Amino acid sequence: MLPRFAGWENRSESRQHFPLQGTMLNNRLWVGLCAAIAVGFSGCGDDEEKVTCTSPNGACIEIEPGADAGTRIQNALLEAVPGDVVFIREGRYNLTAGLSLFGTEGVTIRGEGRDKSVLSFKNQTSGAEGIIVEADNVTFRDFAVEDTKGDGIKVKGGTGVTFRNVRVEWTGGPDEENGAYGLYPVQCTDVVIESSIVKGASDAGIYVGQSRNIIVRNNRAEENVAGIEIENSIGADVYNNIATRNTGGILVFSLTGLQIPNGDQVRVYNNKSYENNTPNFAPAGNIVANVPAGTGLMILANSGIEVFGNEFRDNDTVHALILSYRILEADVQDRFPDFYPDPETIYIHSNTFIGGGENPDPDNTDVQQIAAVLGGDMPDILWDGIRNEALIDEDGRLPTDKRICVENNGEATFADLGYDVESGLPVGINRDIADYTCSHPRLPEVTID
Repeated sequence: MLPRFAGWENRSESRQHFPLQGTMLNNRLWVGLCAAIAVGFSGCGDDEEKVTCTSPNGACIEIEPGADAGTRIQNALLEAVPGDVVFIREGRYNLTAGLSLFGTEGVTIRGEGRDKSVLSFKNQTSGAEGIIVEADNVTFRDFAVEDTKGDGIKVKGGTGVTFRNVRVEWTGGPDEENGAYGLYPVQCTDVVIESSIVKGASDAGIYVGQSRNIIVRNNRAEENVAGIEIENSIGADVYNNIATRNTGGILVFSLTGLQIPNGDQVRVYNNKSYENNTPNFAPAGNIVANVPAGTGLMILANSGIEVFGNEFRDNDTVHALILSYRILEADVQDRFPDFYPDPETIYIHSNTFIGGGENPDPDNTDVQQIAAVLGGDMPDILWDGIRNEALIDEDGRLPTDKRICVENNGEATFADLGYDVESGLPVGINRDIADYTCSHPRLPEVTID
């Protein structure tokens, strides 16, 4: 049977002043003057080629590289008031402690580019994250975070969270010692993650969990265990992203015991998920340690999903995998009565499937057993076939509004394993895609004002 993914259910989750470098003027007065005259000048005494730092609703606190840069950045975050910009000038910043912002809304942390303003935590000795924020209306843009001890950038409980043109990377490549998450908003509302790059996370590169109203677009996730993951979230649009060389490209999960019991209303569209064949490097016993290498898209216990317009290519195990939580824990609802374990109302249509399925994860015994049952190669779309017995009709079908629907995917192949929870074996395998050709109403667009 498929892996039982050990640990799934445990996943969760006074102002100061300082002198501007080179002057004894109070920082806020000085940058306020700079902002006021920035219309006609490039930088109030700085090199004329430098980007002007402006903030329409507050002050701009500029940080230059230097030995005490970490302290200056942290002091700027402590000093910030709503509307302020903490502006990280081009350069490499070697930081030993994590940065934090708590309670002050409307703050922007900005650099001059994701390959120009680089915060390196390679020698980090304190803090569990590179940056942790608990505040509303926070924006991160145009800088990089490298080699954090734990997560890259974490935002908890915020409304109005934006990541734009940010890079988070573990520069040594895939390694179980890397931090778990790259961009990590959790328990948030109105989340936008766009035009960003995450590489090397030992769990998920771009992760949004227990959140509502989410847009993830135009990003690149590479060499992570999970490239992009939407977990126990409601209302998400994931589109125009590239997920490649991860273990699993895009994951849409519902797990047990979390604030939002089940995810719903997730659209995954116009993405490219290809060559996600990196061997799983999650630490042993970690939540995603058993995600099969070679997976393009994985849906677990999450209903109300529309998958369309994507290109899945050369994912060695399976392009799209749909699983019930009951394949992991048969009696899950006895422990979590508010949790619904079976994926329903899944609509996979108008996608392109190229290659793949010819080299199922050789390190995953359960995947090898499934492949053997299916004759060696895996189909493009694989469903474990676990259904809520209380809902199915005499033909074994779910009601029309809850079915797994697959249509208009070219020559895509499909298999329903008919997995039996009691025996732990696939029975009644059905490969006839015509039996699953149906449609659901299109899901609405996520909009964020």
